[in-house]
Amino acid sequence: MSKRRAADKKHLRQSIKRNQRNRSYKSRVRTVLKDFEAITETDKIREALPKAISEVDKAAAKKVFHKNKAARLKSRLAHKAAGETAA
Repeated sequence: MSKRRAADKKHLRQSIKRNQRNRSYKSRVRTVLKDFEAITETDKIREALPKAISEVDKAAAKKVFHKNKAARLKSRLAHKAAGETAA
C-alpha cells in the first residue's frame, strides 16, 4: 500500500484502529474462556456459562470472530458445562 496518497494514509489509520479494537475484544474473550476452563465447582460453572457465551456473542456481533467460530466456541462451552455438572 502506498503511503503517499491521503486515502492510503486514512486507510492505514483505520486499519490500525480496527486492529487494536479487535485485539482487545479477542483478549477479553480469551480471558473469559480461560477463567471458565479453570472453574471446577458446578454452581460456579452454571453462573459463568451465560457470561462466557455473552462475551463470545458480542465478539461475533462485532465481526471479531466469524459466526461459525462463535457457535463452535459456545458449543464447546456447553459440552464442558454439561460434562462437569453430570460428573
